Amino acid sequence: MSKSCKGLAMELVKCLNESDCVKVQKRSYRECAAEKSPLISSECVGLRETYFNCKRGQVDMRARIRGNKGY
Repeated sequence: MSKSCKGLAMELVKCLNESDCVKVQKRSYRECAAEKSPLISSECVGLRETYFNCKRGQVDMRARIRGNKGY
């Protein structure tokens, strides 16, 4: 995993760990992050989108030259 997205990944895992999807339903992080359910807070959804954009920026050559935005 790239270091530039590592902080986002850790925050996403922490947010998902506190959600009902992981705590109550005992589902995996991957299952909870993949679905769009009301069990996940809007903060986690925002972190998921930001993490996705960060990872996508690593593949985009223009973004690789300029660096990832944010974080």
